[in-house]
Amino acid sequence: MDTEYQAVTREKLAADMRVVLADTEQLLKAVIGQSGEKLAALQPRIQENLRNARARLEEFEQAASQRARAAADATDDYAHEHPWKLAGISALLGVAIGLLVGRR
Repeated sequence: MDTEYQAVTREKLAADMRVVLADTEQLLKAVIGQSGEKLAALQPRIQENLRNARARLEEFEQAASQRARAAADATDDYAHEHPWKLAGISALLGVAIGLLVGRR
């Protein structure tokens, strides 16, 4: 379910960003045409879309931070539960790297 949430969040964030970009393009076209009426009409919609995009981005950042924290906690727990396994794996990696470097 976490993967589904990530996919939905990413898709929603991308959709929000596309809307913001489209509105920004319209704003640029209005500014180029120097039409004050078009600019005034677009301003509330652009501001609302920017607020929505910022909110979604903050939600995405919080979710990513929580997932990273959970992964770090799980890694820490595993290291405390299986210190000898990690020591053995580290030693094997050290030997393998040493052999590879020693061949050069």
